[in-house]
This record gives sequence, structure tokens and C-alpha cells, in this order.
Amino acid sequence: MTRVSVIGCGNMGGALLRGLARAEGYHLTAIDLDPEALAAIEDAADETTDDVAAARDADIVVLAVKPDVAPAVLNDLDLRADQQIVTLAAGLPREFVAERTDAPVVRIMPNLAAETGDMAAAATNEGLTDEVRAMLDAVGEFVEVDESLMHVSTAVNGSGPAFAFYLIDAMKQGGIDGGLDPEQAETLAAQTFKGAAETVLRDDRSVDELIDAVCSPNGTTIEGMDVLWDSEADAAVEDAVAAAERRSRELAEEFDDA
Repeated sequence: MTRVSVIGCGNMGGALLRGLARAEGYHLTAIDLDPEALAAIEDAADETTDDVAAARDADIVVLAVKPDVAPAVLNDLDLRADQQIVTLAAGLPREFVAERTDAPVVRIMPNLAAETGDMAAAATNEGLTDEVRAMLDAVGEFVEVDESLMHVSTAVNGSGPAFAFYLIDAMKQGGIDGGLDPEQAETLAAQTFKGAAETVLRDDRSVDELIDAVCSPNGTTIEGMDVLWDSEADAAVEDAVAAAERRSRELAEEFDDA
């Protein structure tokens, strides 16, 4: 049984707790000053508390607070060298955390799909242990990257779900415009994205090859793809990723003189 304490039980911290609760094999402690946040996650955690000192009992301590709150929390933490701290805060450098604790530090960027076991995450090579790898595997898939790539990883898989939700909603609206009721259109659009993503992950063919496989000559798909190929849709998505990456770098700069 691996003991995990999550400090900060908002959207991401809560999603990780719920995902680990589904995975089993974890004793989970939820730590937050907000009683409403603790109440919302009470069904997934073995313990809830507003006292960060409870993290002293954990094998893995997950710092899931906002970047601007992290320094104050770190000042109150007193962890041992045989523990592990995992930081999720966007833009928060691994070194900044490592200088303020005796515990080994790894920086990760997960996303909300941890709750359903479908998380995509990036984790820094430095500080990553087999125990943390097992925790990440329990709630989805992850890649190991140099910390210099965490900004773009934050944009792709951290912010990416919002971009995907936007596109799902656009497809849903197209279905509604054609006569489907909203519930039908949402189910079809969302499941289509889910299936397409699984195909990309499991199939050896490239994305371009998969598009070709769906596009029969003179068929319906090629008509729709011609519209997308003639549009700036791909450029808009790339710009969204670049904007999110830029903001991650700006957040990191705030810690340079801290």
C-alpha cells in the first residue's frame, strides 16, 4: 500500500485523488484549507485534513496548489529525504521546490482525465522514481522529458483538454444543426474523439495515414476534410498551444527572483 498525500484538492488534485481511488493500492490523504474542497473529495480519500503536517506520513506528497501559493506551502512542509514530492503547478521550476525540501522532487504536468484513468502527463527525467512512475501508470499514460520541455508539455497535455473540449463542442453543434438533439450530438462527438484518440495511440499508422484510411474517394469524409484543409483550423490550434506555452514560461519567470 503506497501512502499518497495530495496538498490542494481543487480540480487537478481532486482528479488525481479520484483516479488513484479507482486504481486501488493507495492510501489517500486529502489536504486543503478549504472545507468545501475536502467535502467534495471525501468519498475518494481515506483521510481529509487541513493540516499539512499530515504529509509527514506519506510516501509520495503531491503539491497540487496554484503556483503563487506553492512557496507558502513549502515553508510549512517538513519532509524527509526518504519521501518523494511531486509538483503539479504550472511554471513552478523543479529546482525552486528542491531548494526548499529534503525530499527528492519530480515535476509533472498531468490533466483532468486522471479521474477516469485516461490522463496524459509529462514528467521530468530528474527526480522521477519507479514509485512515481507506478502512480502515473495507475491513472493514465505519461512521457519522460527534460524540464526544458515542460512548458510545451503544459500547453499540449495540460491545457490541451480545453482545446479538445472546444472542438468536441463544435462537432456537437454541427450535429445539432443537422437535426440531432443535443444529447445525441454530444455522445456521438465525444465518443468519436475518444475512439480516434485510442486509434492514434494503438495503431502503427501515422495520423496522415489514418486520415487517408477514413477518406474514401468521392465520399463524405473527403468533402469535410477539404473544408478543413482549406481553412486555418490547424494554425489556430497551433497558436493556442503556443499561447499556453508562452504563459507557462511567464509563470516560471516569476520564480526567478523568489
